[in-house]
Amino acid sequence: MARIATYDVTTATKEIKEVFAEIEGAFGKVPNLFLTYANHLPLLKANWNKVKAVMGEGTLSQKTKQAIAVLVSRDNGCAYCVAAHTGALRAIGVSEEEIRSIEEDLEQANFTTKERALISFARKANTTPLRVPDEEFAALKQTGAIDAEIIEALGVMELFTAFNKFLDVLQVEVDFT
Repeated sequence: MARIATYDVTTATKEIKEVFAEIEGAFGKVPNLFLTYANHLPLLKANWNKVKAVMGEGTLSQKTKQAIAVLVSRDNGCAYCVAAHTGALRAIGVSEEEIRSIEEDLEQANFTTKERALISFARKANTTPLRVPDEEFAALKQTGAIDAEIIEALGVMELFTAFNKFLDVLQVEVDFT
């Protein structure tokens, strides 16, 4: 059971309704994550804007970004984000077999060498951020990854690490299947 109630949409202000309309347009519903953030409007707005910027802009493919979201969330033990972003992979046409490959053996998943390297790098940055040697940056760049792509991958990792902690501490109910 969630430790904090999701926001009561029947009492939503005009500003909250506007943000919810955008979120619903993107997801077909307002996920519990954002219903919880709505208890503090500045945080709702900031995080929705960050999702739009990180997940909706840039050069990395949606499949790469969603894979980072799933794997970082799995590494952090966040069932909510794993469910949400496994669903997002399905929504963009990734098969169940491919999802299993992403989760179980990234080397077998259908990504370029550069995409796999960016995904792996984001995972390592999540789990051991103070132990990423210069050689790993050099190896990543040898795959063709440019600085902007590395920052973009780390931005996805950062977004989901924060969401993972927020969702887990509040025990927000998973509303994705």
